[in-house]
Amino acid sequence: MGDRVILHADLNNFYASVECLHRPEIRDKPVAVCGDPAARHGIVLAKNYLAKATGIKTGEVIWQARQKCPQLLVVPPNYPLYLRFGRLARSIYSSYTDQVEPFGLDEAWLDVSGSIHIFGDGIRIADEIRERIKSELGITASVGVSYNKIFAKLGSDMKKPDATTIISRENFKQVVWPLPAGELLYVGRATRHKLARRGISTIGDIAGADPGYLRSFLGKWGEVLWSFANGYDSSAVVHQGEESLIKSVGNSITTPRDLESDEDVQMIFYVLSESVAARMREHGFKCRTVQIQIRDKDLFSFGVQGKFSKPTYLSSDLAEKAMELFRINYSWTNPIRSVGVRGCDLVSADSHEQLSLFENEAWRIKQDKIEATVDVLRYRFGHFSIQRAVLLKDNELGVINPKEDHVIHPVAFFKEGRLP
Repeated sequence: MGDRVILHADLNNFYASVECLHRPEIRDKPVAVCGDPAARHGIVLAKNYLAKATGIKTGEVIWQARQKCPQLLVVPPNYPLYLRFGRLARSIYSSYTDQVEPFGLDEAWLDVSGSIHIFGDGIRIADEIRERIKSELGITASVGVSYNKIFAKLGSDMKKPDATTIISRENFKQVVWPLPAGELLYVGRATRHKLARRGISTIGDIAGADPGYLRSFLGKWGEVLWSFANGYDSSAVVHQGEESLIKSVGNSITTPRDLESDEDVQMIFYVLSESVAARMREHGFKCRTVQIQIRDKDLFSFGVQGKFSKPTYLSSDLAEKAMELFRINYSWTNPIRSVGVRGCDLVSADSHEQLSLFENEAWRIKQDKIEATVDVLRYRFGHFSIQRAVLLKDNELGVINPKEDHVIHPVAFFKEGRLP
C-alpha cells in the first residue's frame, strides 16, 4: 500500500479577508480584526496583507498595532459570518472526500487517498480546491500536500497567499529540517525557549536529537515532537460527521474589570454557569463534577473541582458549587482577572437516577422547568430578556453574554491530553 495523500487547507487571513470581501470600502486600507478593547480582549485576531506589511502581528494588542500603523482600521469580529464561510469551505472539501477534519474555522485536513483515481493526484486536487475557493467564496487559500498531517500543515504555512506546497518523503529533509523549531505544530513559545537553551533551533535539530533527551525536559511530548520532525506522524484524518465523545462543557472569560470581592466572583460564576448549563441542556447532558479555573491580575492561576451528589444541568447547582470551591481555595491575595467554569463527567440527561429521601425532589423538578423556560425565552427574545436579579447590581459584569459572545478557538490536534 502506498503513502496516504493528505491535504491541509488554510484560508488566508480568514477573518480579515471575509471582512474586506463584505465591505468593499475597506479593501484598500490596512485592516485588523480585533477583540473589543473595552472588554479587555483588545488583541489582533487577524489582519490583511496591507496591515501585515507594516509589521503588525496576530496576538499583539491594539495600541502596539497602531504604533506600527497609525491609519490602521480596526473592525470587531463577526463570528456568525465566519462560521458561514467556514461551512462553505468545508462543503467544497467534501466534494473530494468524506475525510475532512476541521482545525478551527479556517483550517482543515483532507485525506484524499481514495479520491486520486477520480480527481487526479494530490497536487491537482489542491490546485482545484484553491481555484474553487477563490471563485466561489471570493477569498484565497494555501494548501499543503504531504503523506501525513503534520507536514501537510507545514506546507500550507510555507507559501501564502494562494499557493500549493508539496512535502514528500523524498524532499522533507531539505524542505522541513532547515525551518525554525517554532514552525512545527505545538512548539509554542515556552517549548521553543526550552529547546533553544539546549542549542536546538531548527526542526532538523529536533529530528536529530535523542528522543530520550527530549523527553528528559519536555516529558512525553518530547518524543511526540521528535516523531513529528522525522515524518512519523500516522494520525488519521477524522471522517466528516464523526464526533468525538464530549467529555466536558465549559466557558471562561477575562472580565471587563478586576474582581475584588466574593460578590463580584459570584456574579461571574452565575453568568458562566448559566451558559454552561444551557449548553448541557442543549446537547442533552448532565454533569457529575464542576471545575473552576481562576487567574489573578499577576497571572497566578489554579484549578480545582468538586463532585455533585447527583448529576445536574442546573445553573444554580453549578454556581453554588463553584462558589463553595472558590471560598475554600482562594484567599484574596490579588484581584482576579479571569474565571472559568466547566461541567465534567457528563452523563445523558435522560439517564435513570436514584431519587433521594433527604432532598426536595419537587423543588428540583420545578427548577428544571424554570431553567427550560428561561432557555425558551432567551431563544425567542434574546439573552437579556430575562436575568437574575443579582446581575443587575453591576453594569459591567451583568451585561456579559458568554454563551454567544465568545471567541472561537481551534480544536486540538489530539483528542486527548494537552501539549506543553
